[in-house]
Amino acid sequence: MSYERENIRRMAGYQWGEQPEDPDTIKLNTNENPYPPSPLIAQALASMDTATLRVYPQPTAEPLRRRIADLHDLDAQNIIVTHGGDEGLRLAMTTFVDPGQIFAMAEPSYSLYPVLAQIQQARLKKIPLQPDWLPPADLAETLNAAGTRLVCLVNPHAPSGTLMDVERIGQLAHEFDGVVLVDEAYVDFVDPHRGYNLIPLVRDLDNLLILRTFSKGYSLAGLRLGYLAGATPLIEPMLWKTRDSYNIDAISQLLGMAALEDQSWADDNWQQVRDGRARLSSALTQLGFPVNPSETNFLLVKVPAHCPLPADGLQQHLKARGILVRHFDSPVLSDKLRITVGTEEQNQRLIEVLQETLATTNDAR
Repeated sequence: MSYERENIRRMAGYQWGEQPEDPDTIKLNTNENPYPPSPLIAQALASMDTATLRVYPQPTAEPLRRRIADLHDLDAQNIIVTHGGDEGLRLAMTTFVDPGQIFAMAEPSYSLYPVLAQIQQARLKKIPLQPDWLPPADLAETLNAAGTRLVCLVNPHAPSGTLMDVERIGQLAHEFDGVVLVDEAYVDFVDPHRGYNLIPLVRDLDNLLILRTFSKGYSLAGLRLGYLAGATPLIEPMLWKTRDSYNIDAISQLLGMAALEDQSWADDNWQQVRDGRARLSSALTQLGFPVNPSETNFLLVKVPAHCPLPADGLQQHLKARGILVRHFDSPVLSDKLRITVGTEEQNQRLIEVLQETLATTNDAR
């Protein structure tokens, strides 16, 4: 006998990227930061009095909440700290979407979104993106006509790396009757010259939520720490009603503070990734692999006709050579691979294997 709810029995769970057991595997499939976190993280861990772990952590992560607010020139009541960005997504879904109401997302996008919608028994509306990987101009009108309660947009977009500008997002939030959640998991890697900063809009828009994470930019994917920024009427019900009690453990609160205290380390880290992204994109382009312009720490790469293997076959070939990349089995992505920007050594090894693969084909001809 099965005791699970019927909608849970029917659904498929989230499928995460492969986690290899071999430490020598070059892991370019899950968009982790290739560079280590600030040395202040290790110092904070070493200085922690483990005896304090016998008591519960600060319930709302208040010191960290205030530090994040200061970073963005906001008030603490505009911030809720979450157990990874994923808890922020779950909180938004359970707080603002009734079972049977409409949740919308871009297609393609983060594959956790539909899973959370199914758990909540929300009706899912997928908005196909245009060829430039941006939503259609009439998005707000379409969402309102459907009675949508919440829409999630990754910006910069995953898996393309495309950035939507601030003005367009602000206009969407202004015209949309529901809540707009902008998932900025990769925002730290945006070129500063783009002048992108969505955060100030939460002071003027009462239906805008912005999700941030420590996983990518601060090299703390193993910690599970994130936050949401938004108007007080959006933050308060999540903070005081739908959030798990003591959702942020004492260690995460301590290390989050340490990470934010070393912004110079983070800034240098982000620039290293941007520089590596440019070099990797150039090298792939020289090999004849079309690369979508990216403002993230990954590249969406089309596998060209002169490659001896299709995208899924090339993924398996690279895996056999000790390099993991991501392939998505969907119509608009089936001929593409998503490749995380690694260290210079990792990126160079990828290029070498691709060169060998193409040379083998040329020799056979």
